[in-house]
Amino acid sequence: MQRVAVYPGTFDPVTLGHADVIQRGATLFDRLIVAVATNPAKQSLFSIQDRVEFLQKQTSGMVKVEVCHMDGLLVDFAVQHNAGFILRGLRAVSDFEYEFQMAAMNRKLNAHLETVFLMSGESTTFISSRLIKEIASMGGDVSPFVPPWVVAALHQRLTPRNG
Repeated sequence: MQRVAVYPGTFDPVTLGHADVIQRGATLFDRLIVAVATNPAKQSLFSIQDRVEFLQKQTSGMVKVEVCHMDGLLVDFAVQHNAGFILRGLRAVSDFEYEFQMAAMNRKLNAHLETVFLMSGESTTFISSRLIKEIASMGGDVSPFVPPWVVAALHQRLTPRNG
């Protein structure tokens, strides 16, 4: 039986922290589905199509990884894709509180799904999409934290507020 995991997120935009979790997660599972979600509670900077494309570029050549758009409940998406695992990355204790609550709810909704947590690597523990957008909007250099095509897209999309 194949071990299939879903790594869900908004990925607005994808960061090197996300890339690290994807790369490491791909070694743990037979198939890893990166599920790009629309979150109605968040105003996304990039369209769903942009975010899927960014991740497809990031994962090109990774045969065990596929990227797709996800609508609706994560547990339903997992069942539709025959996934038994949800992969989540943790940066700090504050992430754990939220992720623990989500894992417990997902387990209540589908007792057959297991959530697997990966700790961020030391070099990416402080990176968040929110901080990347904030730095870029003020003209800061985000190239050490995101793939090059994301840097270009951020420059196109955001203009420095301080200038």
